Parts: sequence; C-alpha cells; structure tokens
Amino acid sequence: MKRIAVLASGNGSNLQALIEQLHVPNSPVEVGLVVANVASAYALTRGREAGIASFFVPHEGKGNRQAYEQRLVQLLKEHKTDFVCLAGFMRLLSSCFLSAFPNRVLNVHPSLLPSFPGIRAPEQALRAGVKLTGCTVHLVDEGMDTGPILAQAAVPVLEGDDLASLTSRIQSVEHRLYPQVARLFAEERVRRNNAHFFLDGWSL
Repeated sequence: MKRIAVLASGNGSNLQALIEQLHVPNSPVEVGLVVANVASAYALTRGREAGIASFFVPHEGKGNRQAYEQRLVQLLKEHKTDFVCLAGFMRLLSSCFLSAFPNRVLNVHPSLLPSFPGIRAPEQALRAGVKLTGCTVHLVDEGMDTGPILAQAAVPVLEGDDLASLTSRIQSVEHRLYPQVARLFAEERVRRNNAHFFLDGWSL
C-alpha cells in the first residue's frame, strides 16, 4: 500500500475528498500524514478527526526556505511517504523539496491549465469571459502551476454565474478527479512520453 502526505494551508476540502475516497478498506493508497503551514487551517482538524497524523509546521521566523523544506522532507520521510498531494498549499516548492520526491508531488488547480495559473483562478475565468473552465491535476515543478498535466476535467461557465457558484461547481469536480488520479498514480498507471505524462484507465 502506498502512503500519501497531504500539504494544506486552509479549509482542506480536497483533503476531505482524498480521505473519504482513498482512506478506506482495500484501497491501494492511504492518507498517512497531513501537514499545514497555517495553525488555524481546518485541514488539520479534518486529518485529526480521521485519525491521521496531522502537524502544523510554521514557516514564519524559522530561517530560510530551504531550511523549512528540509523540515518538511524529514517529517514526510519519518512517516514513510511515497508521494505527496498538495491541497490548497499556498507556497511554491523548490528543488530542495521536489528532489526528495521526484515526479511524486501532485497538485489540483481550479482551471484548465495553462489558462489561469496562480491564485483566484475562477475569478480570472469570470473576468476573461470564457465559456469553459475546469480543473487540472498536474505534477509539481518549481514554477507556478507549470508542471506536467496528468488529467483535466471541464466545467462550463453558465450565464448568471458568480464567483461562488462557479467555484462550487469546480470544486465538486475536483473532489472526484483528484482522488481518482491519486489512486491511479498509486497503482503506477502512469506512462511518460518525453515531457508528457499519461494516466491509464481514468475517466470522469
């Protein structure tokens, strides 16, 4: 069985989806660790209520970025982490962290990348007037949502949508897509063709 560490900064709704769909009997993968860099992050409560080891690891006032990431790597290795899922973790990761888990850090982003990277992606989509947006699960590199794409799902922008309604519909799709991709990733159903990665057996 593979073990996921989930890094979060806030509410952790995608963490909850991972717990509910993967942290179950006969699953090939379990959520073995939750880490938040914000003390008040509700993701920590979600992890503890599920009986998962959950830690607050602050970055303020604790030295440089490399030192912080080294602490994260040490904690994840102590908990025998096989790969990492970011769930609203509001920090870019450097090679210090990524080299410890090469091509084993996943993220879900609320747009069809490469469109609308960075923060407030649904707001960016509404402002641009697009008729279609969605969500993307991708491998993490040192850029801002620039890593290789593993899977995407489209969400229409409806007439009369506001930020709350569009965000809610995107999140509902994220909560189905992310656990499915994590499961396939744990089953090593990933193929690589040059810079592109493909998942076998996924559908939404």
